[in-house]
Amino acid sequence: MRAMQRTFAPALLALALAGCSVGPAYERAAVAVPDAYKEAWPAAQGEAASQWKVAQPAEQQPRGQWWRVFGDETLNRLQEEAMAANQDLRAAAARLRQARALYRDARADLFPHVDAAVGPTRQRPSPASQGMPDGADSRAGTLWRAQVGLAYEADLFGRISAETEAAQAGAERSLALFHSVQLALQADVAASYFLLREMDAVQAIYRETVALRQRSLELVQRRYDEGDISELDLARSRAELAAARADEMGAARRRSVAEHALATLLGKAPAEFSLPPRPLERVDVTIPAGLPSALLERRPDIAAAERAMAQANARIGVAQAAFFPRLELTGMLGHESAQLGNLFEWSTRTFLFGPLAGAILSLPLFDGGRRDAQRELARARHEEEVAAYRQTVLNAFREVEDSLVNLRVLRGQTQAQDEAVQASVRAADLSQLQYREGSASYLEVLDADRSVLQRRLAAVQLRGEQARATVGLIRALGGGWDAPNPPGEAGTIQEKGDLKTPPAAPYPDSLSNE
Repeated sequence: MRAMQRTFAPALLALALAGCSVGPAYERAAVAVPDAYKEAWPAAQGEAASQWKVAQPAEQQPRGQWWRVFGDETLNRLQEEAMAANQDLRAAAARLRQARALYRDARADLFPHVDAAVGPTRQRPSPASQGMPDGADSRAGTLWRAQVGLAYEADLFGRISAETEAAQAGAERSLALFHSVQLALQADVAASYFLLREMDAVQAIYRETVALRQRSLELVQRRYDEGDISELDLARSRAELAAARADEMGAARRRSVAEHALATLLGKAPAEFSLPPRPLERVDVTIPAGLPSALLERRPDIAAAERAMAQANARIGVAQAAFFPRLELTGMLGHESAQLGNLFEWSTRTFLFGPLAGAILSLPLFDGGRRDAQRELARARHEEEVAAYRQTVLNAFREVEDSLVNLRVLRGQTQAQDEAVQASVRAADLSQLQYREGSASYLEVLDADRSVLQRRLAAVQLRGEQARATVGLIRALGGGWDAPNPPGEAGTIQEKGDLKTPPAAPYPDSLSNE
């Protein structure tokens, strides 16, 4: 009984000391959160101030297919293609799998490692090990062994737990970064699509301008043939027609470049992708900005920065645990015999558990200050991640405020520009009428037509900027604003291996857990 107690005393000691962590407890860095957005509508500010709440981590909430708010089936189809074939997203998914593999690798150290071995050993023991006098002759022999080995490091001061915690935080950070790449891709696809439609509208305006210039040239040519005007007006008309055709070709070039960029986002070569032209329609979608505190819950880059901060904090625990002893337990259990034929007989059983191959308590006494340096390095990295987290939050607030003011101003600009287009069209009609009657010069007609063209192009550009600003606001808000699905519905977060995993759709197949 006493022998057994002595044998297993190190294991009992390890169990008693296991779980004693010397690392600092993790606390999320405090950030100043305003009650409402500065650039939100006054009514929204008052409502937000009355509904302020403390932010709770909710980055894992499903964002949904936010682009469907625009009601464009072509955009919906392009988003699905991008989610399935974009190479940057696939690379992010691969990095996520790497982080999860590292987490499982670190977590494996929490459990004993067991292996089995069978084979012969040729050895000649020393006389002293056999209880023989010095100088005695000992014979060499072959010893067959079939054994199971056990190795286990007791987590005395939380080193392994801290390593596992750091790896888990790293995996969760990779998940948030995947969400960030996914959100950026969705926003880029939507913005590129609206840019392409804007170019379609610009091309349509230039085609109409070319047709108008062509009719105007015909009118000027008739009047010139009749001797009513000089050749100067005819030359001006021809110059305006040629300039309009050049502008149309320039718009076609910019449209092709935008189409090529969209094809790349979809994971296709430009030669494999073509989108029929369709002028941009007015995008008048109101996006609720919500509460500033909700931004901390939804932004994937904020979640990634917070997880990086947690990972750095766990690394401090790993560095501090290096100052304390490490206890490693090993043992062997099996059979050994000089003859292979009776290797597995009951009388050949053996085990080994003790100081020679068992409990080893180690503590470095002097390392030239290496452990101190590593601890200081871990603390400095944690401070860096705290600063990066706070800066990420500030940048997120700035992006939302920028998007809000852009949308508010663009809404007013678009309305004013539409009025300018109507007025310039009326002025152009009047100048054409006066020119036919001979009361206005052709130069006045050209100025009026140029004004119409500039106003129409400016109106289309503002509509495109408004559409892209709407996408930018959604992206700044973290992608979507709808409530999470109730438990049990599709899209809810599933648990596996103490690490949250995303739902299967709309993620690529390469992201699914094995």
